[in-house]
Amino acid sequence: MDAFIGGLSLIFDPYVLMVMVGAAAFGLVVGSIPGLTATMATALLIPVTFFMDPVPAIAAIVTTVATAIFAGDIPGALLRIPGTPASAAYCDEAFAMTRKGKAQLALGVGLTTSIIGGLIGAVVLMMATSALAEFAFKFSSYEYFWLACLGLSSAVVVSSGSTLKGFVSLLIGLFIATIGIDLISGHPRFTFGSTEMLSGVSFIPAMIGMFAISEVLRFVAAKNNSRPKVPVQSLTNLFKGVGGVLFKYKFNVFRGSSIGAVTGVLPGAGADIAAWVSYGVSKRTSKEKEKYGTGHVEGLVDAGSANNAGLAGAWVPALVFGIPGDSVTAIAIGVLYMKGMNPGPMIFQENPQLLNAVFIAFFVANLLLLPLGYLAIRLSSQLLKIPSRMLMPAILIFCLVGSFAITNSVFGVVIMLAMGVLAYIMEENGFPIAPTILGIVLGAMLEEMFLSSMIKADGELLAFFSRPISATLGVLTILIWLIPLIKMLRKKVAKPQLQ
Repeated sequence: MDAFIGGLSLIFDPYVLMVMVGAAAFGLVVGSIPGLTATMATALLIPVTFFMDPVPAIAAIVTTVATAIFAGDIPGALLRIPGTPASAAYCDEAFAMTRKGKAQLALGVGLTTSIIGGLIGAVVLMMATSALAEFAFKFSSYEYFWLACLGLSSAVVVSSGSTLKGFVSLLIGLFIATIGIDLISGHPRFTFGSTEMLSGVSFIPAMIGMFAISEVLRFVAAKNNSRPKVPVQSLTNLFKGVGGVLFKYKFNVFRGSSIGAVTGVLPGAGADIAAWVSYGVSKRTSKEKEKYGTGHVEGLVDAGSANNAGLAGAWVPALVFGIPGDSVTAIAIGVLYMKGMNPGPMIFQENPQLLNAVFIAFFVANLLLLPLGYLAIRLSSQLLKIPSRMLMPAILIFCLVGSFAITNSVFGVVIMLAMGVLAYIMEENGFPIAPTILGIVLGAMLEEMFLSSMIKADGELLAFFSRPISATLGVLTILIWLIPLIKMLRKKVAKPQLQ
């Protein structure tokens, strides 16, 4: 209790609170610009933290990430351009709601579920840090392989339209993920002698291209040179109808937050994968599957709460073992070491006040998101009033700057443009792009964990079921794969009987 009170006094210092408000505003600005991710926002913040004490420095990082992750929802809902990778999972759903004139509800639900998910994630972080960290470190390459398979299984689920086209789209993403140097053997693949291709296809430029450039191309190709009509909407009464949605889908909020917190604990998973998995589970278990992809709010409730809950989970292995849960916590660990505050098991004894300060910072950061997020949404409503002929060139400029900033080379811009053309051709022929994005995200992890496991097991496939957690995940994944086939066979058997 003394440590908790000490943490409260550290966070509720006027200087620390001022830093958190500034970091929240910074995170909202960076997160809302396509290409400038939450990780980049954190990286840009590091030079400023040199001049801070440990507590305000860590509080600034926590606040920046929490607000940047939500801010990615704003251009996703209004323009179909996810500001951060975590927003990509439900970007199409949110934009479909905007086309229906429900942008206010989409953003209101997104803001509210992000706050609730973040608070639940903070509670999980505070109450179960040691236990969750111990669980996370029981994961070997076998468990991570099945986890990647489980995530990829949701790709076909989240895609709208033909299941076969969704599967083909996923394979395209997995192929793109193989470009570059093989992580196990060090052999270059599909590089065609290009040194830039050795590092593979960078995910952020690819995502920007597939969502944003395809929209620009669609605008250019349209006969009347106009985007699909998006009604100009008022975003003044942001929370109208949100209470009813949250009451109706209260279980979804809890489920999405739980998936986010647990997924976030696993090193390397993070909020991006948490959002995809949660959206996939939501669609799979929903009683209204046919509404997904047409602007259905249920998917937003699940995925919106999952991504912010995943942020807190990623700090569990970082604080307990000094091993980053994602790229943001990797930066945070560097800051802690720089300040002489070494994370690890001894932090519970040597500096419990700092640990509690981090927990409390998550609560304060998510509460700050309510007024500042509301203000950001109100300001962004002007985007819908800008004529398309002016908006599209501005979007293109932002995309060019964002892609160049990620790779620090023109090659990032080339990737963005190429992926934009690919996405345009795919969508024009009915192939969804969401599975392709997920294939690029999880492809490298799937391949690395499979090859590592095969080397350890000396080629024995049964080794993937040799451990309790891997066996459970493996059986669950295979059941998910078999259920559609079983349903299909049942229909075929039932048809002759009816005749």
